[in-house]
Parts: sequence; structure tokens; C-alpha cells
Amino acid sequence: MLYKDNLTRRNFLKAGSVCLALPMLESFAEEKKLPRVNKNAKAKRLVCIGSNLGYYRKAFYPKEAGANYKASTLLKFTDSHRKDYTVFSGLDHRAGNGHGNWDNFLCGNVKGKHTLDQIVADKVGHLTKIPSVQLCSGGLPGIQKVSYTKRGIPLPMTDRPSVLYKKMFSSKADIARTEYLIKSGKSSLDAVIAETKSLANKVSSDDKKKLAEYYNSVREVEKRMERQQKYLKKGPVKVDYKLPPYDPVAPSLMLESQEIMYDLMALALQTDTTRVMTLFLAGLGQVFTLDGYTLQAGYHALSHHGNDPDMIRDLVKVESEHMKRFNKFLNHLNEKKDANGQRLLDSTVVLFGTGMGDASVHSNKDLPTLVAGGGFKHGKHIKTNAKAKDAHLLGDLYITILNQLGVEANSFANAKRKMEI
Repeated sequence: MLYKDNLTRRNFLKAGSVCLALPMLESFAEEKKLPRVNKNAKAKRLVCIGSNLGYYRKAFYPKEAGANYKASTLLKFTDSHRKDYTVFSGLDHRAGNGHGNWDNFLCGNVKGKHTLDQIVADKVGHLTKIPSVQLCSGGLPGIQKVSYTKRGIPLPMTDRPSVLYKKMFSSKADIARTEYLIKSGKSSLDAVIAETKSLANKVSSDDKKKLAEYYNSVREVEKRMERQQKYLKKGPVKVDYKLPPYDPVAPSLMLESQEIMYDLMALALQTDTTRVMTLFLAGLGQVFTLDGYTLQAGYHALSHHGNDPDMIRDLVKVESEHMKRFNKFLNHLNEKKDANGQRLLDSTVVLFGTGMGDASVHSNKDLPTLVAGGGFKHGKHIKTNAKAKDAHLLGDLYITILNQLGVEANSFANAKRKMEI
């Protein structure tokens, strides 16, 4: 409780309002000190790609387990990279069902918990210009969230390629403007810090603790701004890529958006602009026309196929387009090299999956999952019997991914053991 002598709620909020007006607060990492990075980690980067409506499992999963499987209908589009990825079936988080629980994809069995990508970003985010990037193709979702910070804050997604491009590869004019905003922000932070210190002498002991937390948060923002300035001084990153004259943000342009996003993601990883990225593949009511054929229903409606063979046929057509574009992304990572001359695909773990196992019945069990690159021994289909007492959870796979990225972890949500790949 605040003391009332010479102190009003308006004065207190006046101090806080300066901080709320700061630019670029959406993705500031929550660190107290720079974490140590394991230089011997086999992988250095993480990309997580999640489909809102999942994949028709019979078209995604191979019938055979092991290395000598026959490529499924959907995996035929990526089969040229078979030796660079592993397919998983039978894995999930033992979480609730429905679109509202899609967020469990990277959280584990409890929605809103620290996500896989942000655990990694907290570890390596300070090494790059942008700690992590969250993207979306096909329309920004109203319900689903992909990334959550350690404090349970969902991070917003970018659906405009031009915004992503400008954020990563700013011109000299953009850099000058950003530097001006940062300097202005630091001046505002100085005012906030001074006001916070003066308030500390006028409040109760309980409120002093709250002010201390507030002060520490402001200091964390200040540290991030200082590091941002460091990268600005290096000047713009030059890339040979021309954006289209428009942003394909309409749900009907979802497939066009994916292609551009994948291109920019590969460039971001190659230039080491960021090491952690997520891409959400939305699924709304858009009706696609593919190769001159207009599908009989919208994408979301097709996912509720009710086992109708014609609906399933058209759904798999859309999912095939997703796989074609994902294959092009793998091509990029296979062809591009990092600063050490290593294939990006060898130094990047790519998690391709979903939080929805069967959209037709809103089941979040048995989530189609594929892991590519990252230095693992790939080329197989690992089939899990979810009914077995010792069945692996999807979180077990996440522990393995974290370890491969140099993050010490022996648990993830309700998962308590790593999974061999």
C-alpha cells in the first residue's frame, strides 16, 4: 500500500508512462546477466515451424518404421533430403484438445509456459542483432500463440515480409532513425530510473519490493538497448534479395507469403542476424485455386473433412503445397554456408510440426513431427506407441534438441528424459 504523503497514483503512473512509450519493447529478452554459450554445441540455430491445422496423418506418416521406409504422400516432396531429417509419429504432450490448446506445441502440457524457442533465445539471443523472430503466413491468428517468454508473455508475430526485411537489413537512413529512437528511449529510461529511486523513499516495504522488480526490468531494457546500439554501429547487412512490390498478408495469399518468409529466414540465418526463428502457418477460411483447380471448400473447412474422401483429397493438396515450400527452405539451408563454412542445415535444428494432431475432431494427440539438420543422425522414421508405459513424450524430443543446441536440460514440462535420434 502506498503512503499518501506527497504521493499520488497519477505521479506514480507518470513515471511508468515514459517506459510504456518506448519503442521495440515487444521482444526484449529477460536476462539478469549474459548466459554462457556452449561453444562445443553441435548446433547453433533453431527454427520452429508450426501448422495451425496440422497434417492429415495418413498422408504424412510412412507405414514402415526405421530407415527403409517408403516415402508417404506428403514426404515425397521432401524425400531428396531424407538423409537430413527424421520423422516422428505417436508423440504429443498429453495435453488438452482443441484449437485453444494449440499453443502447447512449443510449451509442453501447460499452455503459456516458457516455449522451446524462447528457452534457446534466452541462451543465445544476445549473440545476434535480433534475439528471436516470430513470423506468420496466412493471416494473424486470433487465438493461437506460438512463443511465450519465461514470464508467460506471448510474443507477437510479424506477417509482413517487408517489415521483417526492414528489421533485419535496415538501410543507413533506417539505422540512423533507429539510433535516434534508442537514444531518446535511453533518456526516458534515465528519467524513469530517477523517478523510481525517489519513490522508493515514500512507499511501504512491500511496495519497495515491487519498485525493485520494476527497476530491474527497466535496467534489463537499458542493457538490451545498449547491445542494439552495438549492432547498429556495424552498419547495414548487405543481401542480394528483392522483395515483391506488395506484402502477401491476405489469407488467400498464404502460399506466396510462405515462399518469401522462407527466403528471408534463410538469409537471416546465413547473415547471423538471428539464431532463433518461428513460423506459424495459419489456417483460415481461404479457398485456394491450385494448378487451375479451385478446391471445393476453404482450408479450415477441409480440415474438418469428417473422413469424406473428396475433402481429404483437397486437404492433402493444400498440405502438399506446404511441403513443397518447406522443401525449398531445406534447399536453401543445404546450399548456404554459415560463417564457419558449414552447411546451415548442419548447424541449424529445424522443427517442423504442429499443435494439432487431427483437426477434423480437434484432437491434439499424435502430432506429426519432423526434425531436420542440426548434426543429428537422420534418415529414419521413429514410431512411438503412445499406449506403452514407457512411451516417449514430444517434450522428450525437445530435451534432445535443447542438448544439441548446448542448453543443459534434463526435463521439459512433463517430459523427464531425452529421446535418442
